Amino acid sequence: MRRRKRRHFGRERSMMASKGEIWVVDLNPQKRRNEVGKVRPAMIVQSDVLNHEGAYPNIIVMPLTTVLIDKAEPLRLRITRRGNLKKDSDLLIGQIRAIDRSRLIEKVETPDVGEMRTVRRFLDEILD
Repeated sequence: MRRRKRRHFGRERSMMASKGEIWVVDLNPQKRRNEVGKVRPAMIVQSDVLNHEGAYPNIIVMPLTTVLIDKAEPLRLRITRRGNLKKDSDLLIGQIRAIDRSRLIEKVETPDVGEMRTVRRFLDEILD
């Protein structure tokens, strides 16, 4: 039986992501039509204890989309363009998922403290 080679999507294994950062990630392959795929920005929502220990191979993210829907809280949160985030985007809170760390490509931006509080509140609402 042949072993598959592991892809690292052009990044060094030593890159470390922190909670709240927005990274470009590779969400392919898409398994179902209602799942978000493509290479796109996503917010890291996993605790930094797991992010920085290195023993946990996955990282929990929420993807962003530039297909904007107004007044879609708590399933979406608008993140305005700034820095390396070139377009206004909606954070897809209902699409939270775990991905392998090798799918992280590059850091894009860090949201402000108020946005992180809102993400936590929206997560609490949809998971209650």
